[in-house]
Amino acid sequence: GESRAQPASGAPPARETRTPFRFDYERFRRSLRHPVRGGRSGEDPEARARRMKIKEMMKFAWDNYKQYALGKNELRPLTKNGHIGNMFGGLRGATVIDALDTLYIMELEEEFQEAKQWVEKSFDLNVNGEASLFEVNIRYIGGLLATYYLTGEEVFKSKALELGEKLLPAFNTPTGIPRGVINLGRQGTHPQQHFLYGMSWSWGWASAGSSILAEFGTLHLEFLHLSALSGNPVFAEKAPHPQPGLGLGVLSRVEKPQGLYPNFLSPVTGSWVQHHVSIGGLGDSFYEYLIKSWLMSDKKDSEAKKMYDDALEAIEKHLVKKSAGGLTYIAEWRGGILDHKMGHLACFSGGMIALGAEHSAGDRRQRHMELAAEITSTCHESYTRSDTKLGPEAFRFDAGSEAMATRLSERYYILRPEVVESYMYLWRLTHDPKYRHWGWEVVQALEKHCRVEAGFSGIRDVYTTTPSHDNMQQSFFLAETLKYLYLLFCEDDVLSLEDWVFNTEAHPLPINHTDFK
Repeated sequence: GESRAQPASGAPPARETRTPFRFDYERFRRSLRHPVRGGRSGEDPEARARRMKIKEMMKFAWDNYKQYALGKNELRPLTKNGHIGNMFGGLRGATVIDALDTLYIMELEEEFQEAKQWVEKSFDLNVNGEASLFEVNIRYIGGLLATYYLTGEEVFKSKALELGEKLLPAFNTPTGIPRGVINLGRQGTHPQQHFLYGMSWSWGWASAGSSILAEFGTLHLEFLHLSALSGNPVFAEKAPHPQPGLGLGVLSRVEKPQGLYPNFLSPVTGSWVQHHVSIGGLGDSFYEYLIKSWLMSDKKDSEAKKMYDDALEAIEKHLVKKSAGGLTYIAEWRGGILDHKMGHLACFSGGMIALGAEHSAGDRRQRHMELAAEITSTCHESYTRSDTKLGPEAFRFDAGSEAMATRLSERYYILRPEVVESYMYLWRLTHDPKYRHWGWEVVQALEKHCRVEAGFSGIRDVYTTTPSHDNMQQSFFLAETLKYLYLLFCEDDVLSLEDWVFNTEAHPLPINHTDFK
């Protein structure tokens, strides 16, 4: 290890006498069952050509961000400047951190080095400002962890751990369920500073100081890895997790209406604040993280699997509906009343259900694979039925119109990944060529309607072929949408599902191969 400074004579001995913890990266790499970027065998020339097109789109998105917005959070491609926004507190460079692992997987070496250099020289963690705990975790912590695991470059690990420590004060609540917002300011030495910095409270719109299900349910994967890399158990202990006696134990005990998990839970009392259940948007990644916690534990974490199975059963029983036209969808439940609409965000559930089915037995496996395929097909319909072949933010199932957005406020497409994410999982788990075909339709639509002179932009109405652009190249377009599209046209051993679990921002985190010697 490094030589430690000796205390001056008479000074108390340094507290740290044992060897500092060191994560064994080489051993981790040996535990993987596949090369990270695959073995490149059995190439299908069409898949390769399509993959190269997606790689070109990534390079275009990155080059324009670098030219016009480097260091800002996102590129505004029409006005050719950067956007900061208020989600990440004082943190900057969201697109850099989100893009790192995609650049690496696509072998955009030069661009990866540009991004890495920004992290080394310009990524400042000594910032003030209120940030969304959830967004900082999935984008920044997730992106840094994934890139460290992929490359072994220490800078990504040390930044992830340093940022992780700044998130811990969010858990100082009576129940240990974190509040949604954290002030990233330094936890200073003056006691009064604790009232100013490192304090956290919940987003105003989340009803009455409640924590959002997706948010507190989704910290676990990343925090487990922060503990694994630092040797410090505090992260894994803090992040709510579905195990009796640990954080989310409060969830197994709390009364669930019909077995469904509502979206809001109070960090103070640990009881549900209102009964609105959805699988898109607010509750989505909670279910995803249950199945992924189980997969990441190498299928040892049976409590998470049981909670997932029970929750999915309740969703099947109460929320899964079939429209008059034969489309399977997941409705939203508002205090006992079903709202027959499905959000774009809920379209991730096809992939999630397929991933869970893959590891179920017998008739349940079959039933869940069919359900996953049907939901994914419904989401494809929401794309197909629009003039741009891109799907709206939310679509309804009313008499007369199905899988279409009715109100203007739901007609936009902001480069979201959930539909292509499900295509990628279903392709990997079934190898039905329609998923690659559908993915390629999305590539062509993005090129035609979202690509502008200096990057990619969301559009305000998917039902017009002369769409107006929203002037925003979302960081998740580089983290997720382009990564999932690329992987859809890769061989299965590139970021193999046997080795990696994708966090909810598509950052790959390794499965803990417990049997590896």
